Amino acid sequence: MTAGIPEKRSKITICRKMAVPSDKAWEAISKIGRLDVWFPSIATCRVEGDGVGAHRYMTLRRGGDITDRIVELDSTTRRLSYQRISSPFPVTSYKGTVEVFESFDSRAIVVWTVDFESDPDDSATVAETLRAGIGAGVEGMEKDLVGIPSDLKQ
Repeated sequence: MTAGIPEKRSKITICRKMAVPSDKAWEAISKIGRLDVWFPSIATCRVEGDGVGAHRYMTLRRGGDITDRIVELDSTTRRLSYQRISSPFPVTSYKGTVEVFESFDSRAIVVWTVDFESDPDDSATVAETLRAGIGAGVEGMEKDLVGIPSDLKQ
């Protein structure tokens, strides 16, 4: 936070209906990893721990490291939430939530929402970067899930 300037709260949401069953999408998301396969901007992704409290460590292709802590993993509601505890992005808080819903034809509807706070001068750029990055990641997830068997590889 810049002295005397309040932070701006922002929220972006990406929603995509996928050509895979909702159970398959949730199974992949609940394993917490594979972001290096799904997101073109992520070079490596490793997970330490299981479930709530697990940490996900990522390295960006352009340089920079990201660390997420899993704060919710609910199989009943098919919701995963994480707190971004370090990243090269100009944000002071960042919480992501990924939810899987089932469409009338049993296909997955993935909704990825990010709430973040940043300096007002940075918020539009951060929002656009996140919108593009998460959109590409959700598209990459679908391509990956369409091509792999139901016993998902980690």
